[in-house]
Amino acid sequence: QVQLVESGGGLAQPGGSLRLSCAVSASMFRLYAMGWYRQAPGKQRDLVARISSQSGTQYADSVKGRFTISRDNAMNTVYLEMNDLKPEDTAVYYCNSPRGDNPIWAWGQGTQVTVSS
Repeated sequence: QVQLVESGGGLAQPGGSLRLSCAVSASMFRLYAMGWYRQAPGKQRDLVARISSQSGTQYADSVKGRFTISRDNAMNTVYLEMNDLKPEDTAVYYCNSPRGDNPIWAWGQGTQVTVSS
């Protein structure tokens, strides 16, 4: 059973920054693509950034140029650097390993990001 532990969320002002972390208990972590999803109140959970096992990255248009996904295979951790935050980035953020856009593991608890002045 893979465990996902997200952290680093909080309250940020518009234009501010946050860095999220996700610790992953999977063995052979380095072989998995990883992604960050987010779910705003009343909306579906969407994949916003993904990083392949070889560290190629893809982003949703809504975050492109502002968010950066990275990974540390030695630490079994994936990160999401979020800059120029906007109120519409407010959501609970989750990590998982995407197959297509769908997650392959059970969800962790997520981390709340709130962008407000």
